[in-house]
Amino acid sequence: MGLIRPPEMLPLLVEACPSFAPQWEQFLTEWADETEKPYYLALADLARHLSLLLASGNDQVLRRVFTVLERLIVEGDSYVSEAAIVGLLEDLQNTNLHSGTTPEQYLPFLLPKSKRWWAKVEAFWAEGKLLTDD
Repeated sequence: MGLIRPPEMLPLLVEACPSFAPQWEQFLTEWADETEKPYYLALADLARHLSLLLASGNDQVLRRVFTVLERLIVEGDSYVSEAAIVGLLEDLQNTNLHSGTTPEQYLPFLLPKSKRWWAKVEAFWAEGKLLTDD
């Protein structure tokens, strides 16, 4: 099994979070003519959607999504891994994308790699520390 590629990233997340499927389909329709899709826009939409799930206490779906997120970081090609970190994780920390929730409410769902990168993204914004895989 090879690395997870960009076109596989969102379908894996939709499989974990089926309620996001209509937005994903809309994204695909909207960007159908583009050979390189702006996946970061879809990840921002997913972050907003996850905030609604967080607010409603849908822990089961959130656990599945964070399991996929961990896979994307570990098993993704360089684009996918970066998108998982600088796209989705960073979006989950963006209070502007929350709806009655806070970024800290995601902490219990983080797995080892995502937890490590969550802290690195926080340090980047708080202290200007570079995002490096050390």
